[in-house]
Amino acid sequence: MSNDPNTPRLRVRPTTGWINDPNGPFRWRDRYHLFYQHNPDAPVHANVHWGHASSADLAHWEHHPIALTPTPGGRDEAGCWSGCVVDDAGTPTAVYTGVDRAHAGLGAVCLARAADPDDERLTEWKPLPTPVVAGPPPGLDVVMFRDPFVFRHADRRWALVGAGHADGTPSVLLYDCDDLADWRFAGVLLDGRDPVAVAAFGDKAVGWECPHLYETAGGDHVLLVSLWDGDPCSTGYLTGRLQTDARGTLRFVTRTGGRLDQGRDFYAPAVLQEPDRTLLWGWSWEARPQDEVHRAGWAGVLTAPRVVDVHPDGSLRVRPAPELDLLRPAEPFVTAPGRVPLPTTYDLTITACEPTTVSLLRDASGRGLALRADPAGGTVVLDRSAWPRTGREGSAPITVHVPKAPELALRLLVDGSLLELFVAERAMVTERVYRRPGDIAELVVEGPGARVTGWAPEPRRRG
Repeated sequence: MSNDPNTPRLRVRPTTGWINDPNGPFRWRDRYHLFYQHNPDAPVHANVHWGHASSADLAHWEHHPIALTPTPGGRDEAGCWSGCVVDDAGTPTAVYTGVDRAHAGLGAVCLARAADPDDERLTEWKPLPTPVVAGPPPGLDVVMFRDPFVFRHADRRWALVGAGHADGTPSVLLYDCDDLADWRFAGVLLDGRDPVAVAAFGDKAVGWECPHLYETAGGDHVLLVSLWDGDPCSTGYLTGRLQTDARGTLRFVTRTGGRLDQGRDFYAPAVLQEPDRTLLWGWSWEARPQDEVHRAGWAGVLTAPRVVDVHPDGSLRVRPAPELDLLRPAEPFVTAPGRVPLPTTYDLTITACEPTTVSLLRDASGRGLALRADPAGGTVVLDRSAWPRTGREGSAPITVHVPKAPELALRLLVDGSLLELFVAERAMVTERVYRRPGDIAELVVEGPGARVTGWAPEPRRRG
C-alpha cells in the first residue's frame, strides 16, 4: 500500500491508472456493484474501459477484472463511456456510450450483458455487436449526445440521454425503451431554456452530461445534470414532477434547483434507486499539477456513497450512507474539543452551538485549513487559502448557506487528499487538499459549547 498521505484508502479507485465517472450503481443478489470509466494504462483520460468493484455492505469493496473493453473496429473502439446497469428480465445489462474514432462528441448507445447472471460478482460481460441507438435523432441539430440512464415510470421503461445543441442550448433527451433492444425517441424532456434551470444554472453550460433521475420519498423527482461547457464544469439538480402528456410521453415540470455539490472537485454523479432510499456517488478529479499525477501513477477517486432526497421546500437533502459507520473503529481518537493530531484518514462529527472554528491543517507560516460554522447566521465557510490551486474556480473560501438554527451539525470525511463535508443534511462540499512536507495536521476546535467526536477508520478490503 502506498505511503503517500494523499492517497485515498477507503473509497473506490483502482491502484493505478485513471478513473472518472461512476457508472451503473447496481444491486444484484445482495451485492452492490459499482462500475467506472477507467484507463488501466496511464493516469490520463484515454483508452476508456469500465472498471468494476462490488461490496456486500457499501463500506468494504472488492475489485474485479475490467468489465467492458473497447472493441477494435466496433462502435466503442475509442472508449466505453458513461451509462448505467439494469436488470433486463433477469440478466444484468450495461447500457453505455460507445465512441468511435470520429465521434466528435456524438456517441452511440451500446449494450453488454452479464455472461452468467448466477455469478453474484458479475465478473464477465459480453457486448452486443450492434448499438441500439446509432446516434442522435435527426432534426435537432445535436452536437453532443452521450450518457444513457434507464429508469422506470408508470410501469414502463424510459431512458435519458445527455445532449447539447448547435445553438449552445443544453438538454436532456427522452427515449421509450420498454424493450431494451428497441429504442424510440420520445422528445426533449427538458432543456436549458426552462426558467427554473436558468435561475439555477445560468448559461454556464452548452451541454448537460450524465443525466440521472430519482424519485423522492414524497413522490417528487430530482433530475441531476453535469454542466459541460467544453470541459467538465459543475453539477446541478432540479426538483419537480414527471407528468404524462396527451401523447403518452413524459415531461418534467420543474419546481426548484441549485448546485448539487458546493465544492470544486465533484462531477458526473450516478444514482442507485432502492425501494426505501437513493444512493449517489460522484467522481472527484485531481487538483494538482499533471507532473505530480504522472509520478503518482493514478488519477481520480469516487466519493463515499451518499443518501439523497429533498426537504419539504424542494431543496436537496443529503447525508453520508449510514453503512460508512462500519469503517469506524470501536473507540474514537477524540471526544472533546482540544488540540489533537490528525491521521491521514478520519471521520469527524461536529456540533456547533455558537460561532465555531475547526482547524485541520496549517502550513509552516501558521496559515490553516479551517471550517468556520455560525449557527445563528446559517453559514459554514471552508477556508483553504493556504493551499492555493489553479483552475477556473481558484482557491477562494467556500461559503455554504443553510437555515439559521440554535445548532449546526457537520460531518467531515477525509480520506487522504479527498475531503467530503456534509452540512446539516442540506449541502455537501467535495474538495481535494494535498498535504505538503512541513504541513501539520492537527485538530483544533474553538467555540463555546462545541462538541466533536472523531474516528480513524482503517482500510480493509473484503468480499
